[in-house]
Amino acid sequence: MNQNELLARLDRLESTEAIRQLAGKYSLSLDMRDLDAHVGLFAPDIRVGREQTGRAYLKSWVDDTLRHQFTGTSHHVGQHIIEFIDPDHAIGVVYSKNEHETGAEWVLMQMLYWDDYERIDGRWYFRRRLPCYWYASDINKAPIGDMKMRWPGQAPYHGTFHNLFPSWKEFWANAEQKEGLPEVSEPLPLDGFLQGMRRGTPAPKIRVR
Repeated sequence: MNQNELLARLDRLESTEAIRQLAGKYSLSLDMRDLDAHVGLFAPDIRVGREQTGRAYLKSWVDDTLRHQFTGTSHHVGQHIIEFIDPDHAIGVVYSKNEHETGAEWVLMQMLYWDDYERIDGRWYFRRRLPCYWYASDINKAPIGDMKMRWPGQAPYHGTFHNLFPSWKEFWANAEQKEGLPEVSEPLPLDGFLQGMRRGTPAPKIRVR
């Protein structure tokens, strides 16, 4: 291994850790309501909605959401898978189990984030966070059955937790294996596991509450 290869591998390790820290910093700054620290984790020209860009617009949107919907929150980060597109761009999946005090209910949520990361001037930022929800339900009401997104004062609706990956629908559409052994594909590439699982499918449309 030559010096350039060694430096590239070291840069990848440092970048992986820097990106992993983003997810923890996101949760802490959000739960502690430090909105300046929070929006500073995003690219300076972060897109907010269809027409607005910049951290000021993001701060305004986050402030309004937190102030009018939740008294308190706690985001618990789970597994984090990171893949690099090139030295300055990466994608990732982060599991998150969240608690929300909202009115008279205590809402538990299971979700994952599909992330795009970008290194700008030597520092890693979120370029986009796509939240994909499985369920949200009061702590005393198990989210069994259909329409698992059950926020107080709203009609239940479908989440998009499984929509990123076509394997979910394929699994349930295929008949149960009855005889013999199933066919097994080649392992997905180490640096293309997430993209391989996505199989080129478009990102799901996320409902804004």
